[in-house]
Amino acid sequence: MALIKSISGIRGTIGGKTNDNLTPLDVVKFTAAYGTLLMKEGANRKIVLGRDGRISGAMVKNLVISTLNALGFDVVDLDYSTTPTVEMAVVFENAAGGIILTASHNPKEWNALKLLNSKGEFINAAEGTEVLRIAAAEEFTFVPVDKLGVTTTNEDALQKHIDAVVNYDLVDVAAIKKAKFKIVIDAVNSTGAIAVPALLRALGVKEIEVLNAEVNGKFAHNPEPLPEHLTGLSAEVVKQNASLGIAVDPDVDRLCFVCEDGSMFGEEYTLVAVADYVLSKRKGNSVSNMSSTKALKDVTVMHGGEYFPSAVGEVNVVNKMKEVNAVIGGEGNGGIIVPDLHYGRDALIGIALFLTHLANSKKSIKQLRNTYPGYFISKNKITLSTGVNVQSIFEKIKDKYKNQPINAEDGLKIEFDNDWVHLRTSNTEPIIRIYAESNFETTADNIAKRLMKDIHEVI
Repeated sequence: MALIKSISGIRGTIGGKTNDNLTPLDVVKFTAAYGTLLMKEGANRKIVLGRDGRISGAMVKNLVISTLNALGFDVVDLDYSTTPTVEMAVVFENAAGGIILTASHNPKEWNALKLLNSKGEFINAAEGTEVLRIAAAEEFTFVPVDKLGVTTTNEDALQKHIDAVVNYDLVDVAAIKKAKFKIVIDAVNSTGAIAVPALLRALGVKEIEVLNAEVNGKFAHNPEPLPEHLTGLSAEVVKQNASLGIAVDPDVDRLCFVCEDGSMFGEEYTLVAVADYVLSKRKGNSVSNMSSTKALKDVTVMHGGEYFPSAVGEVNVVNKMKEVNAVIGGEGNGGIIVPDLHYGRDALIGIALFLTHLANSKKSIKQLRNTYPGYFISKNKITLSTGVNVQSIFEKIKDKYKNQPINAEDGLKIEFDNDWVHLRTSNTEPIIRIYAESNFETTADNIAKRLMKDIHEVI
């Protein structure tokens, strides 16, 4: 199994031996290291905590709360929540930071500690490195009994989040209500089953069907919202004669849509469509990571803005957005970041803006999709065995394609005329991701297959 320690947080599988998996001892150690970091940064002793619907969530939560209390921190427990809700609650609560217990799109045996700063944003690389150092050195001190922290519950955080979305100036509740959408949701047995229907009702949507609605962490299918995992949603949209389908991941920071005919809108085009709407109302720049579709650049330029790519990873997208003062940004995996709401991927604001755009367009969702370029991205991965030298692999690939334009800021991005391929290691899994984009699906697939063959030959 696996324990992955990175600036993205601490992610691992439940059970097994310490230092190789996310065991109780590992949870305590990394929680204590994070708390110690916050103590060094200031006197605030409040931390917000929330979790997705995973089977291990309650166990991990209890360990985290006890550890933070033992360090002298007061914990605001949101219990079942979403990643963007916790991010916003850190600010609402004026807390020193926050922890989200979620392994995002990973299967049920995984869990993770995602770590936030006082702005409700993911801690930066330097802070992440310091957490790992403190944990390795076990450089933490617990408080005496009369200084133990206390834990309180907060049941209002999701409603505050929904209120902020509904009242956002570009969200048109009247238009959404008038459109009388019929929507099917795949909540994948996690907290989307709580958050998404509540948001839709607040937006005036009356006809709502929820698939996999029991929050038990026993995911009915692979929880990553990819086309091959959403066949049930597609079938139900057609069966119910619904306007569209909505799929989110277990912690509700990724978002994708299904068209009325059961076809995929395309997770890459979630950001494209939302950006098209936002940029039509608010002139400015956009940002996505360099593994995302070039359609965002097309839309941004069409509206008179400038597009900027970033390294992969939400914290990198956010940093680039701040640097170029972007008005919209995100990732091609369906992650929408609306900076004047908060700097975090948020499926709830994504849904509200998308439905506003769809309602005002007077089009069906399929017709709306057809207004955007028909690019294809082939998404693939190679699982790595222990000890593989990825840097050596990339150097050899770089040498083989030295006559092509190459960006080595984040792995390798190689351009072929109007097509591209991006190779990079994952921050959350022991894999190399291989993404390729072209105007033609077969061309994108062939580019990806060629690079995968190159990698296997090098290995």
